[in-house]
Amino acid sequence: MAATGAGELTRRLLGIGRGAGRRAEAGGIRVVALLLATAVLSVVLAGLAAVHAMYAGKEEHRIARTPVVQDRASDKGSTTWLVASDSLQNKRRFHLVFLAPHEGDAPLPPGVDHWPAPGEAVLSPELRKAGASEDIDHRYGRLAGVIQPSGLDEPSEWLAYVRPRDGISDKAPTNVIAGFGPATQGIFAPGLEPGSGRDDDKAEWMFQIAVAGLLGLPALALLVIAVRTGAHARDRRTALIAALGGRRTDRALVALGEAAQPVLLGALLGATAVAPALLTDLRIPFTHYILSSEYLRQHGWLVGLTPAAALVLVCATVVVAELAPRRSGTGTRPHSPSASRWLPRIAGLFPVMFLIAVRGPDFVGSDSGQRTLVGWVGIAGTVLTLPAAIATAIAAAGPVLTRWGQSRGLAGTLVAGRRTSTYPGSTARLVTGVTVALIVLMQAVAWQGLFGAQSNDAQRTLDRIGTSALSVGVRGQVSDADMTAFLHRLPDNTQAVLLAGPADGPGSSAPMRLYGDCPALIALHLKCPSRTARLTGPPQDPRLQEMVRWTPHGPLQMDTHRTTGPALAHRTASSTEESALVLVRNDGHAISAAAIKKLAHQVLPRGARASAPGEDELTAGIPNRDQGRWSTLLGLLGVTVLTLTAGISAMAEFLRHGRALAPLSVLTGGLHVFRTSAAWTVFMPLVLAALAGSAVASGLADPVSESDDAFLTRDLTLAAAGTVLAIGILMWAWANTVSVRQARRWRPRGD
Repeated sequence: MAATGAGELTRRLLGIGRGAGRRAEAGGIRVVALLLATAVLSVVLAGLAAVHAMYAGKEEHRIARTPVVQDRASDKGSTTWLVASDSLQNKRRFHLVFLAPHEGDAPLPPGVDHWPAPGEAVLSPELRKAGASEDIDHRYGRLAGVIQPSGLDEPSEWLAYVRPRDGISDKAPTNVIAGFGPATQGIFAPGLEPGSGRDDDKAEWMFQIAVAGLLGLPALALLVIAVRTGAHARDRRTALIAALGGRRTDRALVALGEAAQPVLLGALLGATAVAPALLTDLRIPFTHYILSSEYLRQHGWLVGLTPAAALVLVCATVVVAELAPRRSGTGTRPHSPSASRWLPRIAGLFPVMFLIAVRGPDFVGSDSGQRTLVGWVGIAGTVLTLPAAIATAIAAAGPVLTRWGQSRGLAGTLVAGRRTSTYPGSTARLVTGVTVALIVLMQAVAWQGLFGAQSNDAQRTLDRIGTSALSVGVRGQVSDADMTAFLHRLPDNTQAVLLAGPADGPGSSAPMRLYGDCPALIALHLKCPSRTARLTGPPQDPRLQEMVRWTPHGPLQMDTHRTTGPALAHRTASSTEESALVLVRNDGHAISAAAIKKLAHQVLPRGARASAPGEDELTAGIPNRDQGRWSTLLGLLGVTVLTLTAGISAMAEFLRHGRALAPLSVLTGGLHVFRTSAAWTVFMPLVLAALAGSAVASGLADPVSESDDAFLTRDLTLAAAGTVLAIGILMWAWANTVSVRQARRWRPRGD
């Protein structure tokens, strides 16, 4: 040995480890576990790098397209620039930029290759796709082209540049720009920046925490289980190497030799998963987000090194686990399954903790801090006690399985019954990760929905009247002639009224005012007065009820004013108070907001907004709904990883205890004993974890989501439970296959 070169010794030790890994009792399971752990860690690290790349790239593009206000009184090379907003039905808002160049050499916005002619618009590709059903291509006039990626903060951005047919009359100095980006001479004006992403996006650190918590922690749990799989055999090998005079370095090399191949394959698998994102834009499933390959390539070194970083992390963990001190196993005192004593006591606390989490806040004062604290204490207690409750229930079923197996001659059921009743701690370890993941997923989704709870009242309004009443907000100043033309071109059976708040302001006792002609007032189930009538008390028509509810007012009273079409047009055009032009149909049916918006842009200088009463509040909460999909996606992936972790751990433990089943294959005349035993010890605990965990997780999330159930849906619960069940079936089949292969290799040796 002393004559052998250091390089030759290293190769031999690595070879010994590689050979030991192939011959280990759970060698195949550990190979797959290490491979999956490395691949998942590669993807997680790449995800963290991608989040940074996306935010950095978006910020760079936003700065490059931020207007610069002209600092000198000259129209040459300048553009009038006004930022407005619009939305699609039940979808998020987007920015609408009205622009009018003063000279032919005015700088173009980034991503626009030529000036649209008057009455034309340039739209982003994803806005065109999302708004195809509303004919978005022709809402603002003729389509002049699409915005190129260089002018968007991300490929999935919705943005529109519109050049009004008659130009823009508002030429205030703050709305005249000389160019874009910090390199342009002038005053940088972030307030005129197009795009709503800066307002809607969560902070980068919040997204990083979501990826690290919902997916990174499960990946680390998988790594720990993968490293410790088959640890009993390796501990004996470590003791033998130490007895033969092996050093810590020798033990580390043997451990690396055993893990090198699966870790390398896992890193290659992770690189294969990451590489396509660097080559082309990818649409992330479920979220509809487009991952920009351009931004990733700008940080290509960071993203590209993530598989190598995962490889180093896994190898380092393998070495640390190999060199960590072990508890002495030389004692001769038998170990009793102490978990059978304390698990029932913990399980008894489960219903108490669950009730505290669900009903406890109702018995606390209205102080939100106390209610939240009680709720979180109950949730934490439920997380700690639910695995013990499941394990205790399975252990209680053990004697039943034992008697059933004895009476029917089912060896596998008999063995499984005795094992589950004797080792409840093993079952608790198996289901803990799954139940914790399900509860964390449901809580993350429910709290994401709570952030959008400001839109609940608007959703109730929309559920009640839909778009049978539309509030129209005219942009800018319009002439009486334009307003008259707009009212005359409304669809058939559509009437217009003007609803204004109290003349002295929302806090005054003055009545609200409603202006309309006789057909419009009759459509709202009001009497047509000769001139003016006072209405006290709630109106009869539900559309008018909702319109009043969304108009700031004092005491509930309203003066209805009979007016003619031209007079209504004049009042609408000249109104500067808080008021709304409201459209209704005689038959009470829905009105197409898209059609009204298209008509407004054809007639009025800068068009108009059109939405159901309160819909703006609903639209404001849609970014939370869209971003909540990320919590759902990452949470489901985390549940998948933790279920795999639990299944792999259960398989390894099943094989370790299952060596004693090998002689039974001779006594029972078949190998069905392994299938039955694996079903009861691997599959059934995961089934109970899926069913009980999903039910309890949904129950814990109900107090949070009871005011808005748009996030925590039945489909999400079924998807989470179905994922666990599918992986449970896979783990059962795998455990059965591996244990059968182990039994077929067994030969009598006096054991």
